[in-house]
Amino acid sequence: MQPLKGITVVSLEHAIAAPFATRQLADLGARVIKIERPGVGDFARKYDERAKGLSSHFVWTNRSKESLTLDLKDAQALSLLKQLIHKEADVVVQNLAPGAAQRMGLSFEALSKKKPGIIVCDISGYGSDGPFAKKKAYDLLIQSEAGFLSTTGPENEIAKAGISIADISAGMYAYTNILAALMHRQQTGEGQRIDIAMLETLTEWMSFPLYYSMDGAHPPPRAGASHASIYPYGPFEAGDGKVVMLGLQNEREWLVFCEKVMRQAELADDERFNTNPKRSERREELKSLIVKAFSTQTAAQVAARLEEAGIANAQVNTMADVWAHEQLKARGRWSQVQTTVGEMPALVPPGSWEKGAPRMDAVPTVGEHTDLILKGLGCTASDIEQMRLRNAI
Repeated sequence: MQPLKGITVVSLEHAIAAPFATRQLADLGARVIKIERPGVGDFARKYDERAKGLSSHFVWTNRSKESLTLDLKDAQALSLLKQLIHKEADVVVQNLAPGAAQRMGLSFEALSKKKPGIIVCDISGYGSDGPFAKKKAYDLLIQSEAGFLSTTGPENEIAKAGISIADISAGMYAYTNILAALMHRQQTGEGQRIDIAMLETLTEWMSFPLYYSMDGAHPPPRAGASHASIYPYGPFEAGDGKVVMLGLQNEREWLVFCEKVMRQAELADDERFNTNPKRSERREELKSLIVKAFSTQTAAQVAARLEEAGIANAQVNTMADVWAHEQLKARGRWSQVQTTVGEMPALVPPGSWEKGAPRMDAVPTVGEHTDLILKGLGCTASDIEQMRLRNAI
């Protein structure tokens, strides 16, 4: 299923936010031309070498793309980029430094003069205006500015997310906004500018703690791997030293948990714990009772009790466990993508693909498609060689 087949995206991208957005467009069949620096390419290519010598971040976010190397400080290279956009692009995506795209004449205002139907998606840390517009931003810094760090970690220590959650949130909103803009253009013929700010996308995801602490109220406490306002909900140790993750959502489940899992039915009506706010307030006292009840059981036995009682639970999996996860395997969620070091496993994009598999083509090498794309713009072999000699491509 390739609903975006025939759509071309030109992306001046690096790191995670923009590449994640455009990779998802490529999954749906869009042609994505990734603009990279000559020689070195996207700096995310060098984040690590853990994926069989390749960068784990880059392999994840850059399959199915074409790599075109251009030194955008070179007048001819910049002119060719504009020619490519005017000739081929439906969508332009960029997450360059604040103001860089505008200075090069790649803003929506500039591009739409020649191509009114163009869609331009600008991704930045703080948006295109306001007092922070020119401020540099990285994932961890946005986690901090959006208040995310204040909600994570144990009680006395903040902790970042283990993944680039601010970048991912920006990439997801860029992706969905671009899809909406394409639908709008299909109906009206109009292009538009999309202004994605990482601060705003992650703040949207922070809405629960924001509402929780309205009007000067105390924010949700940091609770490690437990839930900040629902209890019991989180990790509990069993008798064999292994951890069981469980979650209760309502009073009916609390009654069942006391009777069938802890085997202490009388605890359900205990005045100390008979509402969620009380349980949350006295979580340390309740945790000691739960751990004591679990102490005579292995983690597997506790999990079996939870399943029998219909209480949600999970294993605390390692990365190795996830690679081997029987549910992902049973649902056929793994595929393969080609790289310079051979095939690499890749998770099939979430969702149903009953009308055909998503596009999952190779991860490109730096500048792999440069000559082909430039020839399509009318450049001769001599033109290309001259540009290569002065490191413009």
